Amino acid sequence: MTTTAGPGSSAPTAGSLAHIHGTPVREAAATAASRAVEHLLARQHAEGWWKGDLETNVTMDAEDLLLREFLGIRDRATTERSARWIRSRQRADGTWATFHAGPGDLSTTVEAYVALRLAGDAPDAPHMSSASDWVRAQGGIAATRVFTRIWLALFGWWRWEDLPELPPEMIYLPRWFPLNIYDFGSWARQTIVPLTVVSAHRPVRPGPFALDELHSDPADPYPAPGRSPSGLTWDGVFHRIDRALHAYRDVAVRPLRRAALRAAGRWIVERQENDGCWGGIQPPAVYSVIALHLLGYDLDHPVLSAGLDSLDRFAVLRDGPDGSVRMVEACQSPVWDTCLATLALADAGLPADHPALLKAADWMLGEEVTRRGDWAVRRPRLAPGGWAFEFHNETYPDLDDTAEVVLALRRLRHPDPARVDAAVSRAVRWCLGMQSRDGSWGAFDADNTSSLPGRLPFCDFGEVIDPPSADVTAHVVEMLAAEGHAGHPATRRAVRRLLAEQEASGSWFGRWGVNHLYGTGAVVPALTAAGIPQEHPAVRRAVDWLETVQNEDGGWGEDLRSYRGPEWVGRGASTASQTGWALLALLAAGERDSEAVRGGVRWLAATQNEDGSWDEPYFTGTGFPWDFSINYHLYRQVFPLNALGRYLHGTPESRTAA
Repeated sequence: MTTTAGPGSSAPTAGSLAHIHGTPVREAAATAASRAVEHLLARQHAEGWWKGDLETNVTMDAEDLLLREFLGIRDRATTERSARWIRSRQRADGTWATFHAGPGDLSTTVEAYVALRLAGDAPDAPHMSSASDWVRAQGGIAATRVFTRIWLALFGWWRWEDLPELPPEMIYLPRWFPLNIYDFGSWARQTIVPLTVVSAHRPVRPGPFALDELHSDPADPYPAPGRSPSGLTWDGVFHRIDRALHAYRDVAVRPLRRAALRAAGRWIVERQENDGCWGGIQPPAVYSVIALHLLGYDLDHPVLSAGLDSLDRFAVLRDGPDGSVRMVEACQSPVWDTCLATLALADAGLPADHPALLKAADWMLGEEVTRRGDWAVRRPRLAPGGWAFEFHNETYPDLDDTAEVVLALRRLRHPDPARVDAAVSRAVRWCLGMQSRDGSWGAFDADNTSSLPGRLPFCDFGEVIDPPSADVTAHVVEMLAAEGHAGHPATRRAVRRLLAEQEASGSWFGRWGVNHLYGTGAVVPALTAAGIPQEHPAVRRAVDWLETVQNEDGGWGEDLRSYRGPEWVGRGASTASQTGWALLALLAAGERDSEAVRGGVRWLAATQNEDGSWDEPYFTGTGFPWDFSINYHLYRQVFPLNALGRYLHGTPESRTAA
């Protein structure tokens, strides 16, 4: 067992532990589960869905203000509310991090600082000077990532010619050609196409102040680059390609460029969702609005007007000690939250025809994606079927949501079973058709695995492709097994792949959650659901690893730094969601009566609030490993309830067998 703890930990007090230890574990679990059920039911929307806040980092808030400044629509009330939120996230050393209790991040700190300058914070104010001192010590603006410098270039705070070139002509690259737009992951594709428009125009709307204090040497804000990488390396090859693209800009055939810009504009408009957004994600929406505005769309044009209105829906208003604050979500997760909440309530023993569950089922059925999206580029003959993550996203359904929605629907007794059967049948067919060549599944596309996009100088932040991952594959395998397809050749291939991807430690890497606890918590239940015996060596190695990394307080936690530092794997302050994941794996492995499971259940019971909720300041969701982290505010509610319910009532497979 480890003894890891940290600031903001939900560590139980001595009194709460003594109380729980004096109560039989099953009784404590039943009490905690009952309270959690009531809390979760009270949070359901009247239409049937659940949605927790999706908290990321303050670049969302800073870029929202920068967009409004660029378009000339920034207002005082929005600025003040956003500034309060940004200030509240500043660390004691003057920096801003990308996740709770994480280290300061240079680009995040620069963007937050600029946003506060827009809000009127003086550069010599203590909180501002401490930030600028740190920024200069880290290399200043010149050392920030490309996306940050693009935002600064919009206002003349950086030179466009010192940024990587993104020609709009790439929209014409055929789908078999390297670095065509469909070689990028869906989120990167939606961002890159509008940025080709921005790169072509290189707009500058001079900012209302200078940023000399953020340069390491204000007299030389554009330091000469170091030695170019060798042409014998990939970095050298792409460095020379970027230089060639800069040269091409001066000789580009004007009619071709104008046609490419029009094609990029059409591509963007065609992918606008019914609510005005793009893919239900804030960053592509922001760049799409800028691109279309540069292409001549007025702010009152229906396309731009709807886009701007959609961005307002990403804002969450809260009461703060100094007045209301405004937090901008990177996206919204109602489908994901609703299927997870449904599964948690079903695991907890809520009747299969409970009105709340049936209302959730009707809402989920209404969200089914029945039209073809970008995924069809690689699967042109595959019929649509599945679910996306957000309220409105017809272009990019994903395998993760689809698998979990099917699992949730099958746990209910719907009054119209034929409707459920039809939707599930379409989803299963779509999932099978989206399997990648190696037998596993990515999130949004099949075989989106080219290594070339990540080599571009432009791509210095986050994942830009969507390769298969163990956690998505596990969720699809678990769904296929529940649908009676455990013996299907596609399922067996996927199981073999999962077994091959187990780490030497006994864990699995988590692409979309932090990290090895998430991966292991997904894979072990999938393997046992697919018929892998609990005595299988892979399952036993996973159990051994989970027991090894359990904290002394009985819970589990893993810091986001595990994506970079192996010493952090399975290590971190105990959290409710990660404890739930560990318990789900152990329970699937048949460890219900083990001391590790009892310790985890006790920890959940001891740390639960009186209203049935849990606190969790730590970020346990992943957008991009290390670079972009997420605190799903509903994770702390659903995954503990999953675990408590399965501890009390058994796993779905054991209930079916009984």
